[in-house]
Formats: sequence, C-alpha cells, structure tokens
Amino acid sequence: MNLQYISDNKGKTTGVFIPIHDWEYLKNKYKEIDREEKQSFEVPDWHKEIVLKRLEEYRGNPDNLLDWEIVRKEIEEKYGF
Repeated sequence: MNLQYISDNKGKTTGVFIPIHDWEYLKNKYKEIDREEKQSFEVPDWHKEIVLKRLEEYRGNPDNLLDWEIVRKEIEEKYGF
C-alpha cells in the first residue's frame, strides 16, 4: 500500500492519502468501512427540519438578517478573540 502523509506547515501529520485501488481493496476486505463512509455523509432528519424551518423563516422575512461583520465583532468583543 502506497500511502502519502499530509502535513501542515509545522510538519504535523494531518491526514493520509490512500490511492483509490488501495481504498477499493480495503472496502472489499472490510465491508463495514463502506457502511461508515455512507453514514458519515447522511444528514439526520432533525438537521434537515431545522434548515427547512430557517429557510421558511427567511423567506417570510428576508430583511430580518444579521450582518456577519457586526455579529463577528460582537463575538470577538464578548469572548476576547
């Protein structure tokens, strides 16, 4: 297996690149990997419901938005970032 390690600018390993043929081999050998891969990308229904509710609220009142720069500044001041 020809793995390539990915490092940040300080030399700390942050990830691993696995060639696709090796990945396919691992998925065939360990069937639960494929299940984990699919599960990790599924959005829970309760998340979807929250997003849909927020979209509905936005569409009902699109002018009722917060400016990101103002919110960011308030967070920085409140938490000392």
